[in-house]
This record gives sequence, C-alpha cells and structure tokens, in this order.
Amino acid sequence: MKLTWYGHSAFKLETGAATILFDPFLTGNPMFPDATTPEEATHGATHIILTHGHDDHIGDSIDILKETGAQLTANFEICMWATRQGIENINPMNSGGMVDTGPFRVGMVRADHSSSKQSDGEAIYLGNPHGIIVEVPGQKVLYHMGDTDIFSDMALINEIYQPKIGLVPVGDRFTMGGKTAAMACQRFFKFDTIVPCHYGTFPILDQNTDAFLTAMGDHSGKVAAMAPGDFIEI
Repeated sequence: MKLTWYGHSAFKLETGAATILFDPFLTGNPMFPDATTPEEATHGATHIILTHGHDDHIGDSIDILKETGAQLTANFEICMWATRQGIENINPMNSGGMVDTGPFRVGMVRADHSSSKQSDGEAIYLGNPHGIIVEVPGQKVLYHMGDTDIFSDMALINEIYQPKIGLVPVGDRFTMGGKTAAMACQRFFKFDTIVPCHYGTFPILDQNTDAFLTAMGDHSGKVAAMAPGDFIEI
C-alpha cells in the first residue's frame, strides 16, 4: 500500500483495488504541497472517509465526491448532510462493527473531540467524532485516530483490531500533544509505523514533531515524519 500525506489530517491510501482519501482538506490548507495540485491528489479516488465534521477535515469532500463518484464513508449525520449537498453514494456508519466495501473493510471507533460544521455563523451538529480502522486483505491494519485526546479504551481498539499503521495527531490544543501522543502509542499499541499529523497547519498548533519524537525515545525509529506531498510504502 502507498500512503501519501497532504498536510494536516489529509491522507491518500492507494491499495491497488481502491484509492482512499481521508479528511481531504486541500483547498485552503496552508500545508498542502506547492508541487501538487488538488486534481493530482484526488485523481482516481474511489472512496472518501471522514473522521468528523469540522471544516478542516470535510475540506473538499463534496466537490471531490461529485467529480469522481467516489463513495463517502462517514458517520450517519455527515452522510445525511452530504445527501443534502447532492451526494448519493454514501456508506453511513457509527461506532462499532465493520463494513465490507469490497476492496477493504472499514470501522469507526471512539475519538475524544467534537464534530460540527460552520454555516452562516452557526454550528451545524454533525454527529460524533471517530477514529477510522481500515483492513485491506493481506495488508497491515491502518488506524487513523482522527482528532482525539488519549483515552484508556485505546487498549480495546488495539485488542480488537490490532492496527500496525498509526496516523496520530500530535499538534496539541485540539488533539494530543507530543508527550501524550507518544504515551498513547507506547502504552496502548504495537505499531510498526507511526505517521504524525495535525500539526504545523495553523500558528496555534505545535509547528513540528520534535516533542513527539523526543517523547518516543527509543521507539522514535517507528516514526515516519513526512513532509507534505511525501509518501511511504506500508
């Protein structure tokens, strides 16, 4: 599988049978790479998966869905909101269970955060926030934590799904900071590869992964700290 980071929490996962976009905040994303166009980032998308409803995570989803015909997987409230924007190919979910999309299985798990979209100065409630589990046959299980603080039930997520690839927010203020994110990774999971995200996008977030890498200590070799536009094979 090929994993590309576009800054913030926006990732593309190419599995051969599917091209999945997570939280595609591309337009207006200060970290989106200059050398890449949004069209290049979204080319061939077959699925979009959203962790929650904040604007910096929904991002360009509606336009991409209309252009590509990709399937939207999100919580029930986000999917119903998307139908009001003209989207028909939806896969509504909530916490618990797994759904077989064909090329992969997807599940939603708890995240400690909030979820709404700003519209005309008002906040539209868009259901609970989630982390995302993706199981591709024959590949390592991927866990996109979404926006979250640490919580002890992460131990159950590891026990149930046994993820080996972790996409982990480390930017502080709205999510875990570096020290807490390192604690979560080391106490609750047995990741082979950890990709830090949700940092550096805005001035109020931590601007780099230094605190996370320091706190990871002897386990820092598992961390793939990518520049926006970079990819890794996982």
